[in-house]
Amino acid sequence: ICVFNSPFSNSRSVAELVIAEIILLARQLGDRSREMHDGVWNKVSNNCYEIRGKTLGIIGYGHIGTQLGVLAESLGMHVIWYDILPLMPIGMSTAVESLDEVLAEADFVSCHVPETPETKNMIGARELALMKPGSYLINASRGTVVDIDALAASLKSGHLAGAAVDVYPKEPLANGPGFESPLRNCPNTLLTPHIGGSTEEAQRMIGIEVATAATKFVNTGASINAVNFAECDLRAIPSTDRTTVRIVNVHQNVPGVLRQINNILADYNVNKQISDSKGDVA
Repeated sequence: ICVFNSPFSNSRSVAELVIAEIILLARQLGDRSREMHDGVWNKVSNNCYEIRGKTLGIIGYGHIGTQLGVLAESLGMHVIWYDILPLMPIGMSTAVESLDEVLAEADFVSCHVPETPETKNMIGARELALMKPGSYLINASRGTVVDIDALAASLKSGHLAGAAVDVYPKEPLANGPGFESPLRNCPNTLLTPHIGGSTEEAQRMIGIEVATAATKFVNTGASINAVNFAECDLRAIPSTDRTTVRIVNVHQNVPGVLRQINNILADYNVNKQISDSKGDVA
C-alpha cells in the first residue's frame, strides 16, 4: 500500500504562525496576557521592541523558510538564511556561509529543517551561546532539532530574551492534560501544541494534495511524495493512445526480481523501464 503525505500544503500556515510569534516575543505579549488573566496589571516597555529593522535568521530555506522570509521583509525585517543546498534568494534576503553566522547575526532565529541524523540537536548549548544576548529562538520544524534542556537553561539565565516552540522531542498521543517540558514557566516563552499547520485552509489543501497523489498513483504509477515507496515520476499515457500498456510491479527489494520481469517481457516492445527502491520495497 502506497502512503502519501503533503509536505507543502501547510507552508503558509506555519510561516504566518512564526510571524505572529516574532511579534508576540518582541512585545512579551505571552507573559502580559498570562499576568492579566491572573489579575495582575503590569504595563511595561522595557525590553519590548518593534520588529522593523531587526534581523531574522532562517535555518532551512525551503518552502516554509522562503515564505517566512517574504512575510518578514514586508514588515521591514532584514532576512538572512542558511541552507545546506545552494538556493536562489527571494526578495532582498541574503544567504550566509554557515549556521554559526546566522546564530551570531540574527535577532530572531527560526528553524525550518527536516528531522535527520544531521539535524538532531543541531541547536544545543554551544549554538545557543553563539546567539546574540537578548535574541529569540523559534522552532516550528521538528522536536529533535533543539536541545530543550539547553534552551530552558538559556532562557532562565537571561541569555535569550524569549523563545517560541511548537514541536517537542516527545509529544502526547492525544489532547488533554499531562504535557511536561523543561520549558514550562520559562520567561517570555510561547509553547504551542504542534499547531503550525493546523488551519482550515492547510487541512483542506492537505486533503486535496494527498487525494491527488493517490489518484495519480492509481492512474499512472507515479509515487511522488510517498513516504514508504521510492519516488518515481511517470508521465500519464494519453487517453487517445490505445496501444500502450503500463505495468507497475511492487515487490520485495531482493535480487533476481528484475531478471524475472525482463524474461517475461522480452518478446515485447518495452519503451521505457524505471526501477527504484526504498528499504524493503521496490
